[in-house]
Amino acid sequence: MKVIFDTNIIIDVLLAREPFYHSAVQLFSEVLVGNVVGYLAATTITMVDYLLSKALTPIKAKAEIKKLLQIFEIAPITHGVLESALSLSFKDYEDAVIHQAGKMIGAEVIITRDRVGFAKANLSVYAPDEFLTLLRANKE
Repeated sequence: MKVIFDTNIIIDVLLAREPFYHSAVQLFSEVLVGNVVGYLAATTITMVDYLLSKALTPIKAKAEIKKLLQIFEIAPITHGVLESALSLSFKDYEDAVIHQAGKMIGAEVIITRDRVGFAKANLSVYAPDEFLTLLRANKE
């Protein structure tokens, strides 16, 4: 199953943000063991670098980006993705771009803590705990 992750989930892991950290780490584990194919929008990588560079040294921030690139596939942000995201009635353009990038690569699910931001999505949207519960149920 192809899954695209919202930026907030990635930041939860990299900055160990409580109380979200543990669920987000479990999601990373599901990607690492191959239970899901995890994607990040290309813009998520640049946003994460920007945020990490404020919280960590530049060398540590780049090391974290390198790890992300080893774990996740990247959903490209093309002219078509940006243009189609403009036509959506999402309140946040970044969310619309992540949604459209996910659609372009055939993702079935968006994982986010901002369900309101993805209220108009036509992909399935799950909070981290909800998606982990779904995965466990499918394994049984």
